[in-house]
Amino acid sequence: RLISHFRTLVVGLIADPDLPIGELPLLTEAERRQLLVEFNETETDFPRDKCVPELFEEQVQRTPDAVAVVCGEESLSYGELNARANRLAHQLIELGVGPERLVGVCLERSIEMVVALVATLKAGGAYLPLDPDHPPARLAQMLADGAPTIVLTTVSGCCRLPADTRRLLLDAEPQDTARSPGVDRNPRDEDRTSPLCVLHPAYVIYTSGSTGTPKGVVALHQGVVRLVREPNYADLNPATRMLLSAPLSFDAATFEVWGPLLNGGQLVVAPPGLRTTEELGRLIEAQRLNTVWLTSALFNLMVDLSLPALAGVRQLLSGGDVLSTGHVGRFLQEAEKCQLINGYGPTECTTFAACYRVPREADCTVSIPIGRPINATQLYVLDGGLEPVPVGVPGELYIAGAGLARGYLNRGGLTAERFVADPHAAHPGGRMYRTGDLARWRADGNLEFLGRADQQVKLRGFRIEPGEVEAVLVQDPGVKQAVVVLREDQPGDKRLAAYIVVEPGQVAFSITGLRDRLQQKLPDYMVPSAFVVLDALPLNPNGKVDRKALPVPAVDVAERGDTSVVPSTPVEELLAGIWANVLGLERLGVHDNFFDLGGHSLLAIKLIARLREAFAVDVPVRTLFDAPTVSQLAAALAAYRAEPAISDLPPLAPVLREGPRPLSFAQQRLWFLEQLEGNLTAYNMSYALRLEGRLDVEVLRRSLQEVVQRHEPLRT
Repeated sequence: RLISHFRTLVVGLIADPDLPIGELPLLTEAERRQLLVEFNETETDFPRDKCVPELFEEQVQRTPDAVAVVCGEESLSYGELNARANRLAHQLIELGVGPERLVGVCLERSIEMVVALVATLKAGGAYLPLDPDHPPARLAQMLADGAPTIVLTTVSGCCRLPADTRRLLLDAEPQDTARSPGVDRNPRDEDRTSPLCVLHPAYVIYTSGSTGTPKGVVALHQGVVRLVREPNYADLNPATRMLLSAPLSFDAATFEVWGPLLNGGQLVVAPPGLRTTEELGRLIEAQRLNTVWLTSALFNLMVDLSLPALAGVRQLLSGGDVLSTGHVGRFLQEAEKCQLINGYGPTECTTFAACYRVPREADCTVSIPIGRPINATQLYVLDGGLEPVPVGVPGELYIAGAGLARGYLNRGGLTAERFVADPHAAHPGGRMYRTGDLARWRADGNLEFLGRADQQVKLRGFRIEPGEVEAVLVQDPGVKQAVVVLREDQPGDKRLAAYIVVEPGQVAFSITGLRDRLQQKLPDYMVPSAFVVLDALPLNPNGKVDRKALPVPAVDVAERGDTSVVPSTPVEELLAGIWANVLGLERLGVHDNFFDLGGHSLLAIKLIARLREAFAVDVPVRTLFDAPTVSQLAAALAAYRAEPAISDLPPLAPVLREGPRPLSFAQQRLWFLEQLEGNLTAYNMSYALRLEGRLDVEVLRRSLQEVVQRHEPLRT
């Protein structure tokens, strides 16, 4: 291939010696066609001329009595869901909702939330997710920019909104149907403020913005239909039973909601609030779910803690970040009947742009590809001149096709910068989205994700612009300069870290106070887990911040409260040990805050699983948020103690350890695999260490003996 490229280059140079080097051809016509056309042959017969409500209503006609949505003990058939959505839709139309108008949805996951989404689209409007868990200041920012006609919420949710917000309380105000005869029928274009078409907005989702202000992505009906009808990456049909567990403000919810509802399947809504992996597993098993989407971080936790619960799942889609090859390998070995699908796509392309159906024989020693473009989507890997690069060569990934969003709400300049003309489109007027992601084609036509071309990061499935967090930090009167980076100092544990320079003379400045102020302005996932105070930010020779020189965050004892308060009861002592292990700390005090020490939602789920093992109790994840210190959680555990109570259990005491010890279950498994396959090295961990100076063999021998004496598994 290299020789062929060089030959093409030389021929082009001879043909036009005056052509700039950067414009000389490198690809043969056959290669160019392969990259631009053959890898992008993704046309399907999806109904590109129909909007979401029309397709939903067609499904209602086919299966009016089939169950459409389930949440706990409550369920609605397609006919019942349609009737309730129609009544609300007519009311929204009377309130002025129609095409190009937004409806805020500030609701917890529930059947009522699903009704609100369907009704909004039936009225012709676009829904604007407003997460009730977000800080009021952030919600106010989104409301000011989005200017929705009305906000659908509840009595409890309205307290999160500005006082002057125009709202409709779905749990307090009966829907006024007296003024609207025939409200049970489907709204028509004559009812709406103007006719609805596929290029009208379906929803607006706000994502992190590098300038310090979130930006609203305007997704279209066409993109939603292309995502879930006749997909080439997954099987969606009337037998689909799909879980809705993502926040509505996360675009994975688009796939989870409309995937089943536009294909006659069943949508199972997970109750609101964080769930442990065991609770999630029980829900998956109890509802016999066969299609599940998990962020890559939650996928890892499920594989580690609750893998058997996924045995009945037939399609598991994961993404939002790079998949862990180790967890993928274990999943493929043990979940034999489930198809794992690696999904890739920014919000600007309506959830997915590429997917990879991971084969059972996948090589899990290398990165998992993000796959091929999904239906009606084109993917280009281009150089700085927007020309395709050869197979195997890194370039920036651009996305074109029917899934593209219209752009950013009220941000014409940014829209023009990121959504550019497509020079490779089959028809004039095509656009493509500049992702900022680096990728390369593999010879088999699958794409490999290589990272970011800028500072944008992904954390637990959420896209974060560090610049937005930095902008909020420097607004604080105590902060002079700030840099925010994503660190992974322990494999699989990604965290945001903030490095700050404090304004001179700030005697009363504290990290605790700064963190509290950030939590009033940013969603939890955007608040850094670690804060490092520096005298000055390190700079490279060009005068820019040298991010590679930023130190590894260390827990500041001065900011951790009274670490001298050691555990005073057996429960506190056991809790402190579990916390330290989960957080990767050597020690902590009973008044240290779990989240101030770097804890986050996924570590909270892991901690709750450890508590279940240690105390034989089922503790809701919410408990940790309400009781975030060792002393508080120890007191809260009393309400969840299993029988017999912890205080009645006999104290832990060492048992005799004489003679050979039996193998642990994990060691038995490894022994069996060794007998089965022979020369097994998959579980070996190899390190090369260079020792300098004189080696004291006797000290080394005694040291190894101490290690063996300390760790019982080495003596089995």
